[in-house]
Amino acid sequence: MDIPSKYSAQTIENKWYDYWMTHNYFHSTPDEREPYTIVIPPPNVTGVLHMGHMLNNTIQDVLIRRARLQGKNACWVPGTDHASIATEAKVVAKLKAQGIDKNDLTREEFLKHAWEWTEEYGGVILEQLKKLGCSCDWDRTKFTMDDDMSEAVIKVFVDLYNKGLIYRGYRMVNWDPEAKTTLSDEEVIHVEKQGLLYYLEYQVEGSDEKLTIATTRPETIFGDTAICINPTDDRFKHLKGKKAIVPICGRVIPIIEDDYVDIEFGTGCLKVTPAHDENDKVLGDKHNLEIVDIFNADASLNSYGMHYEGQDRFAVRKAIAKELEAAGLLVKTENHINKVGTSERTKAVIEPRLSDQWFLKMEELAQPAIDAVLNTGDVKLFPKKFENTYRHWMENIRDWNISRQLLWGQQIPAYFYGDGKEDFVVAETINEALDLAKEKTGNSGLTTEDLTQDTDALDTWFSSWLWPMSVFDGIRNPENEDIKYYYPTNDLVTGPDILFFWVARMIIAGYEYKDQRPFENVYLTGLVRDKQRRKMSKSLGNSPDALKLIEDYGADGVRVGLLLSSAAGNDLMFDEALCQQGRGLANKIWSAFYLTTLWEVEDIEQPNSSKIALDWYESKFQAALVEIEDHFSKYRLSDALMVIYKLIYDDFCGWMLEMVKPAYQQPIDSKTYKKVMSIFEENLKIVHPFMPFITEDIWQRISDRSPEEALIIAKWPEAKPVKTELIAEFDFASEVISGVRNIRKQKNIAFKDAIGFSVVNNEHVASTFDEVISKLGNLESFNYVNEPVEGALTFRVKSNEYFIPMEGSIDVDAEIKKLTDELTYTEGFLKSVQKKLSNERFVAGAPEQVVASEKKKEADALAKIETLKSSLASLK
Repeated sequence: MDIPSKYSAQTIENKWYDYWMTHNYFHSTPDEREPYTIVIPPPNVTGVLHMGHMLNNTIQDVLIRRARLQGKNACWVPGTDHASIATEAKVVAKLKAQGIDKNDLTREEFLKHAWEWTEEYGGVILEQLKKLGCSCDWDRTKFTMDDDMSEAVIKVFVDLYNKGLIYRGYRMVNWDPEAKTTLSDEEVIHVEKQGLLYYLEYQVEGSDEKLTIATTRPETIFGDTAICINPTDDRFKHLKGKKAIVPICGRVIPIIEDDYVDIEFGTGCLKVTPAHDENDKVLGDKHNLEIVDIFNADASLNSYGMHYEGQDRFAVRKAIAKELEAAGLLVKTENHINKVGTSERTKAVIEPRLSDQWFLKMEELAQPAIDAVLNTGDVKLFPKKFENTYRHWMENIRDWNISRQLLWGQQIPAYFYGDGKEDFVVAETINEALDLAKEKTGNSGLTTEDLTQDTDALDTWFSSWLWPMSVFDGIRNPENEDIKYYYPTNDLVTGPDILFFWVARMIIAGYEYKDQRPFENVYLTGLVRDKQRRKMSKSLGNSPDALKLIEDYGADGVRVGLLLSSAAGNDLMFDEALCQQGRGLANKIWSAFYLTTLWEVEDIEQPNSSKIALDWYESKFQAALVEIEDHFSKYRLSDALMVIYKLIYDDFCGWMLEMVKPAYQQPIDSKTYKKVMSIFEENLKIVHPFMPFITEDIWQRISDRSPEEALIIAKWPEAKPVKTELIAEFDFASEVISGVRNIRKQKNIAFKDAIGFSVVNNEHVASTFDEVISKLGNLESFNYVNEPVEGALTFRVKSNEYFIPMEGSIDVDAEIKKLTDELTYTEGFLKSVQKKLSNERFVAGAPEQVVASEKKKEADALAKIETLKSSLASLK
């Protein structure tokens, strides 16, 4: 077989991925084996591969490939999420570019465009995952808007509504004015921003008195319906029962009392705008205040805004401040740092807004999921530190706003038949809804034409919280073969940023609909950051092109580069040098294989040095295997890879192959060769989950394999006893070999020149590796002596003394001259340093660290002079 001397990832990656696909190795069907199941965190259908995806999916592929090698029925279900807000925004932008306004389209027309967009771009990221080597069961690919997936979502909505857990309420919600939809609390990011505190004057009705009120949002005065003071505040007791006039709009509003007002904040007076602040809404309900909504859906002012109607809220803020100042009603402004709610998706500033929305009661549903993680340990978080975060959120959980004012998504299955807010029914189909409406109204003459379905769509997370069940059709057909075999799944790999959005909710849904955990272990990866610890993002321009990295370093190199510094839950400081290191490992493995192809194999006697070397490496391998298994059990994949890296790079390539390598132009014995290749195959098995392409390629080159013998479905190495003494003996021997090599290097003794060797064995070290030391040091003799050897080069390993006779090894006269010259130079250098240190002005005036540096130079020179004199004495 013609083997290229250099490894080329580009020439083999497509070949082996196609081979795996052709032979259906990724596909899983239920059988008698133990299942091992992972469901992919479905990337947005709008997405393209970025560094976070690369890390997350590499980890999943490592776990799934290892499970396959362990003989488990490994099933990794891929898919994408319809991502309501993000996708709708993309479609709207595309339509706008074509001169089409979304508002001019019917729901059906818009959805047609959305499906066309999804079909064109939706599979991009999954195809890119194949370039990374991801071994997903592509036959099982799901999309959260597939018909069966949508049916499951609707079925769950109806079920929860019938259980009294879903309700419709007029509540204060988070409104995204850019996406023009409500958001759940978890989709709002609170960002610290520098703003202003505006001090405004309100006239007290029927008097000349004015009240000063501090606000960060002067544009909301059009929605003011009261001023509130603290009943214990002596400054304002005389205002009880009076009224005030809102600046500009002239609305007369009551002055109310409530101990909610903080006497110390601002001026002690609070303007109350129940339609635009959650706390103000509570006050409004308590005091039966009028509610005035001043904003349109895009956060521009409506007709209540008077001459500001149609203008953006932030533009109005600036303009109204000027108008108030001109009218003498703006007392002052102060800098003020405020936490501002922003949309996780669009980055728009959230507007609190009263709206009719659908909510899911969470407190009761959450309890089994709290117990599973925090009490019984049925679901384990890695790293454990995230349990506290999980506890805080779950124990303070609020009802989930599940409705969105979007077209892209599952339409809420509520059907209105009258004019009242309660004139609706909830059903899976319109025909079922009709039957319910007839029953509820007693009107048998109703038809489907009389029913109008709610135009809102469900929150995207309301579909993805069912993911581990719905991908196996476990909601619609709860007793089907797949759900019974694959559920609960084993491991979930995801980022801590969606611990609440997705992970906690999946656990809740799992216990509600299967009375079981959805997965056993949750591995929470860190974020991928750049060398400056900044989160990678397009806006910062610090995120490398994922596909370009694969092209430059090979998929195996990139996978290793990502995982080498990615401890569970800790952020990864990404540096392309890591990928270079990964590619270096691939090249090292390839070079090791190429070396074995150059050997001539003959049926000759096996050298004892080779037998010992092979025996040692087997124990070293088994010791590493114990470590690897331990790291995998704790989801320390980075540590597992590092153990493998050192084992292959240092122990196998650096030591074992050197120990068994035949002399130049000499054959290797067949027994050693056969064992070396067997060991090579075991190495390939443990590396395969991390570096699937190069390992499969070499595996197939080592021997002519049938499809049933491919590495991807080979057997993970079995644990065997470890000879710890043998490992310790080699560790000592390796130091001896290094000592011999150092002397050869220092004294320019060519390796082809054999040298004598003697040892005073004070450590009583076994002679097991003597032949290995002799081979790797090219020793012509190996003598045990009781006394130091005169006139010899020497080194120590612990208390053992080793001697290499100079006669015949080095040119003594040349060595004496070299050492004499070096001694003369060092003594001269010492004098110059000591002269400086004897200068009192220098010592007194120079910085402390400079003086310390000179003293160190003096000490180093003295030590070197002593060593040189000792070496010269041994030569004379």
